[in-house]
Amino acid sequence: MALTMLMIHPLVLAKLEVGEHLYWQIGGLKLHGQVFITSWFVIGALLLVSFLATRNIQRIPSGLQNFMEYALEFIRDLAKNQIGEKEYRPWVPFVGTLFLFIFVSNWSGALIPWKLIHLPSGELAAPTNDINTTVALALLTSLAYFYAGFSNRGLGYFAKYIEPTPILLPINILEDFTKPLSLSFRLFGNILADELVVAVLVLLVPLFVPLPVMVLGLFTSAIQALIFATLAAAYIGEAIEGHGGEEHG
Repeated sequence: MALTMLMIHPLVLAKLEVGEHLYWQIGGLKLHGQVFITSWFVIGALLLVSFLATRNIQRIPSGLQNFMEYALEFIRDLAKNQIGEKEYRPWVPFVGTLFLFIFVSNWSGALIPWKLIHLPSGELAAPTNDINTTVALALLTSLAYFYAGFSNRGLGYFAKYIEPTPILLPINILEDFTKPLSLSFRLFGNILADELVVAVLVLLVPLFVPLPVMVLGLFTSAIQALIFATLAAAYIGEAIEGHGGEEHG
């Protein structure tokens, strides 16, 4: 689908292509090549920074090691506040991975000129700009909080569906389906909208006007990563404690 904007016949002043994708056919599987390329880039960047920060650990941290320790403390506090002090430690890697992957993915879309790299079809963008990525992250979160509930409460986890009254059984079941939908569409919608706004402004007013919007986009991208990770940790804490459980410490 081609969306053509501000056209003065026969001259097209701005044109934005959406809906075209690069696919890889591997056996019976059809893979979204654009998402794989940018996701591998984000994963590679995170692994590289982690390696550089930990290859020569000092007792008194400085530079990159200091930055990574600050990030770890931030993620640890986030998990502790949402899950609770007794149960949060095993979930720090999961919550931290979610936050860092989404954060770097969002910023890659704002800072890296992906569109300068030409593909046979479609164009590169942030991994979180694709609904498949956000749905996958949301489903992983769903699996995580189901696992947390079963591993900590056993079959008693099912009791939450009839609390405080069995009449709420359909609503409580529906709630578990709406959680991943809410997570995935919130992240996808915000990132896609931000990139479309910046793309349109760059096409129409390519010099100074897009800069404030791009700075605002960096801020909102970071907030979206924080919201996703916070909600994921909150859902895990809720599954562990159950409805009406103790307040998270």
